[in-house]
Amino acid sequence: MRILINWLITTAAILITAYLLPGVTVRSLTAALVTALVLGLINAFIRPILILLTLPLTILTLGLFTFVLNALLVLVTSAVVPGFDVRSFWWALLFSLVFSVVSFVLHRIAPV
Repeated sequence: MRILINWLITTAAILITAYLLPGVTVRSLTAALVTALVLGLINAFIRPILILLTLPLTILTLGLFTFVLNALLVLVTSAVVPGFDVRSFWWALLFSLVFSVVSFVLHRIAPV
């Protein structure tokens, strides 16, 4: 049950963030649900490997390279999920930042 609630909160965060940013488009609720699922799977399996591989660069940039990794993972999600479109790397970077804030707020409002 907890996973389902987290998935729905993440979907709501994706929809809100896409509404706020003109460079990000979510065409339907189904696209948002699939985006939340794919983004969650990418963050669970691929992101830790990438963070480990880019650890020297992350240390050198004092952690700022993590933002670049997040934006690249959003672009990968955009390439995989039909109906979720991100115009450019900069929109993906802004999406990942705004999405983090919106997701944090929604998880605080509806704690799981």
